[in-house]
Amino acid sequence: MNILLEHLSVENIDTFEVYRKLGGYASVEKALRMAPMDVVEEVKKSGLRGRGGAGFPTGLKWSFIDRKSGKPRYLVCNADEGEPGTFKDRFLMEKLPHRLVEGMIVSSFALESHTAYIYIRGELMWIGKKLEKAIQEAYANGFLGKNILGTGYDLDIYVHPGAGAYICGEESALLESLEGKRGLPRMKPPFPAVSGLFACPTVINNVESLSAVPWIINKGGDAYAKIGVGKSAGTKLFSACGQIKKPGVYEIEMGITVEDFIYSEKYCGGLLEGRTLKAVIPGGSSTPILPPHLVTKTASGEPRLMTYESLSEGGFESGSMLGSGGFIVLDNTACIVRNTWNFSRFYHHESCGQCSPCREGTGWLEKVLYRIEHGQGRPEDLDLLLDITKKIDGKTICSFGAAACWPIASAIRHFEHEFKAHIDKTAPHLDGCCVHKQEASVARHHH
Repeated sequence: MNILLEHLSVENIDTFEVYRKLGGYASVEKALRMAPMDVVEEVKKSGLRGRGGAGFPTGLKWSFIDRKSGKPRYLVCNADEGEPGTFKDRFLMEKLPHRLVEGMIVSSFALESHTAYIYIRGELMWIGKKLEKAIQEAYANGFLGKNILGTGYDLDIYVHPGAGAYICGEESALLESLEGKRGLPRMKPPFPAVSGLFACPTVINNVESLSAVPWIINKGGDAYAKIGVGKSAGTKLFSACGQIKKPGVYEIEMGITVEDFIYSEKYCGGLLEGRTLKAVIPGGSSTPILPPHLVTKTASGEPRLMTYESLSEGGFESGSMLGSGGFIVLDNTACIVRNTWNFSRFYHHESCGQCSPCREGTGWLEKVLYRIEHGQGRPEDLDLLLDITKKIDGKTICSFGAAACWPIASAIRHFEHEFKAHIDKTAPHLDGCCVHKQEASVARHHH
């Protein structure tokens, strides 16, 4: 069932005229006849959870906003999609910009906010221009600006590009950047719902979360809650990439099995010919890696489902996270050590430097993984890596430190034999491995 990508194949669906003909902005007309708190309750009933990674119930998040302070309230769309392996928000904004604008209008009304911002990743400037065009079309047709549809409700939406910093995907660092300051995460409390943008009550939601709101208002929260499984209600976008036949963005009803998602022709289409599954990273680079036996089944023997609960079953010992939906598949030609080192390079580069454990520790992680991958590893390096992760995880202002550690700790947990084979120089040939590239180069030279 497609909710977010329903009209994806319609020509010129990114224009107001075509989008409107297909029922676009009907949820705005309906919501503006409701009380703001009734809109909040409808989203609560739907069971919609934050699609940016945390999975926090959206309606509950809205209900926390301080409505009594007398200060302006703000809605901020987090479109700073920087998680490696994740590109579904970019896809939504590029193909269906009016769906996000419509969702933001309804959500802003629910929060009684009159100013909203889309904080978009700096590398996506051309999509920012598409959003600007969609916003201008909404203004021109009376869905933004003063006295929207004659209801007395006013709203302005602005697009604000970042400067390419992954840390600005963290909501408080995003707010700092939006205020014109350096993007450094804030200490909490106070939380944004009390003191967010310009020290005013603020709600920050992900692109996909806000884009789901129009359907919920049009069809009802109960109808949305019936889709999916249990607390994992509705549909979810996944960015599928890696060594599969059909990389792309897929909308699924939550509750299908992970195995079906990988091998079904409807979705990823399986692995390349002659390859076997080695690992899956289900929620973007910061989520723990799963070996094949934990991809198909949980530790308790239940089929592994594409839901928040099933993917996290077993904790980090035998589970992972749904995260941001960046679904990365690795086959038997992939080198786990090289992949883990590559992620560590990213997190070292993107650390904001505010907290010592993260600023120093991510560099140490990268150095140790570099030497293991390049044939200079030491027997004590695996214990050293795990010790460093324990000194970072949970000891920083934001969760960036944890995000840098989880891929490494889980890779060592499930693929310790591969790390040891690199250190002992007994690893079988792997296409993506530096050790063997160097050995092959030397062999060719001598030959």
